[in-house]
Amino acid sequence: MSYPYDDQNIFAKILRGEIPNRTVMETEHTLAFSDIAPQAPHHVLVIPKGAYATYDHFALEASEAEIVDFTRVLGRIAAELGVQPGTGAGGFRLISNAGTEGGQEVPHMHVHLVAGRPLGRMLAAD
Repeated sequence: MSYPYDDQNIFAKILRGEIPNRTVMETEHTLAFSDIAPQAPHHVLVIPKGAYATYDHFALEASEAEIVDFTRVLGRIAAELGVQPGTGAGGFRLISNAGTEGGQEVPHMHVHLVAGRPLGRMLAAD
């Protein structure tokens, strides 16, 4: 399958330094930054530095180093925010939308890490 990637999306521009961000963590393969419209007290966007459109694109085509780095960054952020379940914290949610029906707004793979309040059900019933 071919995954189209728009290199003019806002996250690509952030990665190129054309748009500022509030960096939470940066590694060789991953950038994490605060969401500009947070939906919870903690709302961090985590993106790979590679040109991946959706999570399945990333999972199928990223190198092992990219995948491991991305996953470790998510874990490190949860630890640094103090939201890991079992540590007295209430936990967190990871959200990654894919495609228009999945609610994806920016065509660059990203995960929202949200925490700091009760988040309710995953999806509202229609």
